[in-house]
Order: sequence, then structure tokens, then C-alpha cells
Amino acid sequence: MTTLDTAASATTGGPALAQERRLVTAIPGPRSQELLDRKAAAVAAGVGHTAPIAAVAAGGGVVVDADGNSLIDLGSGIAVTSVGNAHPKVVEAVQRQAASFTHTCFMVSPYEGYVAVAEALNRLTPGDFPKKSALFNSGAEAVENAVKIARKATGRQAVVAFDHAYHGRTNLTMALTAKSMPYKSGFGPFASEVYRAPMSYPYRDGLTGPEAAAKALSVIEKQVGADNLAAVIIEPIQGEGGFIVPAEGFLPAISEWCTANGVVLIADEVQSGFARTGAMFASEHFGLVPDLVTTAKGIAGGLPLAAVTGRAEIMDAAHVGGLGGTYGGNPIACAAALASIDAFETEGFVERAAELGEIMLGRMRALQAEDPRVGDVRGLGAMVAIELVDPATQAPAPALAGAVAKRCIAEGVVVLTCGTYGNVLRFLPPLSIGDDLLHEGLDVVAAALAAEVAA
Repeated sequence: MTTLDTAASATTGGPALAQERRLVTAIPGPRSQELLDRKAAAVAAGVGHTAPIAAVAAGGGVVVDADGNSLIDLGSGIAVTSVGNAHPKVVEAVQRQAASFTHTCFMVSPYEGYVAVAEALNRLTPGDFPKKSALFNSGAEAVENAVKIARKATGRQAVVAFDHAYHGRTNLTMALTAKSMPYKSGFGPFASEVYRAPMSYPYRDGLTGPEAAAKALSVIEKQVGADNLAAVIIEPIQGEGGFIVPAEGFLPAISEWCTANGVVLIADEVQSGFARTGAMFASEHFGLVPDLVTTAKGIAGGLPLAAVTGRAEIMDAAHVGGLGGTYGGNPIACAAALASIDAFETEGFVERAAELGEIMLGRMRALQAEDPRVGDVRGLGAMVAIELVDPATQAPAPALAGAVAKRCIAEGVVVLTCGTYGNVLRFLPPLSIGDDLLHEGLDVVAAALAAEVAA
């Protein structure tokens, strides 16, 4: 048993973790620092980390480190552990599947789990029409394959993404992603035939949804041309770009234009999907029915799985052998996904996300009323953010956001930043978190922001 394993056994008392914020040492403690030193020596420097801890257990709404510190989790591994870090149904399903077989490669020897996940996605994603799915490993891989499918189905090459978009770290998805640092800088040249249109950003552009859509479509028509365009890809609520919620009417207008011009509309629901926003998919809030939907993150309770789901006639455009991958739809990940989907549908997680959103939006709006540095409060369900600014100019305040997040972690609350300008604090608690723990975490956030006035 390693030092870290021993610490886990000693501090967690088994699988049922105490749902509390507990600081035994400064962050990082000595055992966490031991792992961080090993990381620095063994892991490529480009792989960073947010919280300087060595996690040994997690569940409910906490992450426990090797020193016995228990941190309130407002990040969910970036919206991954929505049903919790060790939901009993997921644990049991993974154990049962691992005991049967861990891999055959679905393209060699198919198995029921893959098919069952595809059937569930076809049923759950927006749209009342025949659908099919293909499974992959990561959100970026799903996006790449959605673009491949759209290009094959339309016979066109161009793809439009939006300002502030994030779609992944592979070559094609870096091209689709808007932000240079840290995602793109120095890694080019990028894939060709990728174009960018302005996003609806109500806090910054002051436009209505139809006005913002008209602006975006004008750019698309003039700079790309509908006849050349295979797909428009958009996050219904942008993730890394700053949790930007488009103005009402923006997404329907984009959708209508795509339909009229034979362009495939891809909704990237990697971060916003699976109950995160108080609906199974964020598209539902806007009445958006995309042609293709990409999913990952919350789909499998922490195991790597992703998917492209969409109109059957579009999904079937790719020739046999044109889609796949050695690990895509791994049987253990599929078992975890089926268990997670069962939990989403039977344990009230969609409704719980809405409840958590009401708490977070209420608390953050109260904070905004007291502190002019909170320029905007936005989000849906358990996907909420505040944009921090210079109150005199409304200019982004990235240093403030970074300082607040760092102070929160030091006080035992995991908080993530995001945004094109790096000035957004985002809140993505596990949907399994309790109200008291959430309130305590938000208390720490408020105190950290207040403390930065004097800093």
C-alpha cells in the first residue's frame, strides 16, 4: 500500500465521506506536496493542475486529499461527475462489467452495452425523428467525428464556429476553439476551412438575439457562403469561453438559417449536457433541435466516453469503416454510462440541477448588488458563472478572478476560472452536493472576493 493509499484509508473511513469542509493542513499539505514533486519530475510540464492537492477520495460534494483535508467541490472535474464521484449504481455497473470483460473492440466483436448507450442517446437527445449514434473517447474526438460526418453528408468542406468557442485540443478542434492561450498558442498550423462568426454575448455586445444572429449570419454569408458550408457548430451555453448564455432568439435564428441552406447544425453539449443546466440538454431551454449533438463529460460518471448522435440519414452518410476507434465505446465506460443515465432519469438529478441553480444565482446576484466588480451573473441550472470586471470601465479583471480562485482553494473550496479574458469564475458542483455544503462553499467565495479588496 502506498503512502497515498494509507492516507486515504486513514482519512476517509471508507466509502461514505463526511460531507464537510475540513482543513487539517495548509493547502498543499506535506503528502500532497510529495505527489506534486513527483508530478513535476515525471509528468510533462504542459499538463497543469488547478488545486495543489493529491486526491484520494471524492463523493457527494467533497474531494479529500492525502493529508486529510476535505475540500468542497464546485468543479465536478469540469462538469464530469454530475451524479457524484462514486455513485453506487456506477460503481456496481463498472465492477460487474470489469469482471466479465474489459475490451473486445466494438469494431471487432460488438457487445450490447454500446448498442444500449446508443439507443439511450437516440431517445434522450432533442428531436422527434430517427437517430443514430457513434461512440468515442473524448469530447474533442466527438467533435472531430461530427465534422467528418457533416462534411461527408453535405459534400462541402467549410465549418463555422463562434467567438469564445471551445471545442477541444486536437488539431481540428484547436482550429474551432477561439482562445489562443493556453489551448492553441504555438501548436499550429491548424486545420483549414474553419471560419469564425460573432457569438451572442448579451453582457458585452448589448444586442438582442435576432440582432446578434443577423450579424453572425452576415459574416457567414459574406466570408464563407452557404454553398461551401458543411456545418455550423455551437455550444448552446458556452463553456470555457465564459458560460455565455446567448440572448433569446439567437439560436433559433441560426438553426432556421442552417435548415434553409442545407447546413448541418452541430450542438456541442459536451459541458452543458446530461442534466447540468436543469434540462437533460441545454438545447432544450432554447427550443433548439440540432442535426447532430456531441456529448461527453457527464455521460459516464467519470469514465471516458463520448458520442455523436443525430439524424439517421446524416449519421449514415459515412461509409462502413469510416467511423470508429480502438477504445470508442469501451464496455466498462458504456456500463458506467447506462448506470449514470438511469440515475439521471430516476433520481431527480435534472430537478436537482435546477434547485442548485436557484441557490447559486440567488447568492451571486446578491453579491453583485453589493460588489460592482461582479459585472455579470449568468447561467442555467448548475452551470453558473460570475464575470469579474473593473467597475469603472467594465474591462475584464482576470487577475482578480485568479486571485479569488486561488484564495478559495486555500480555504478548502475548489473553484474554476474560465472565459476568453480569464475573468470568469464558474460553478459546476456535483448534482449530489447538499444545500448546506453548497452555501458554505459560496460563503467562502464571497469572503475571498471581499478579501481581495484589501489585498
